[in-house]
Amino acid sequence: MAQMIRKQVYIEAGQDASLKRLARMLGLSEAEIIRRAIDRQTSTVPTGVRDLEAWEREKAFIAARMAAGPVSAKRTWHREDLYEERLARYGRKDAR
Repeated sequence: MAQMIRKQVYIEAGQDASLKRLARMLGLSEAEIIRRAIDRQTSTVPTGVRDLEAWEREKAFIAARMAAGPVSAKRTWHREDLYEERLARYGRKDAR
């Protein structure tokens, strides 16, 4: 077993009740529930961490697209045509 380090934390009453209930349901100690929660939280990339280089590349791409001006070509299809093609591909009747 890994060396354990004692920590003291403060939680709200509702969190305490939930922790106790979950520990009883799973047959685990409250400490084990907390350790597993910490493992889950630290094994994923936090949502606040972002790849700033990727964002800079994206901003440059957007700026270049905007500088090129509006798209001059007119589309030759209608959205409904796509739906009809998809329905035909899967052997369904026209939804209209």
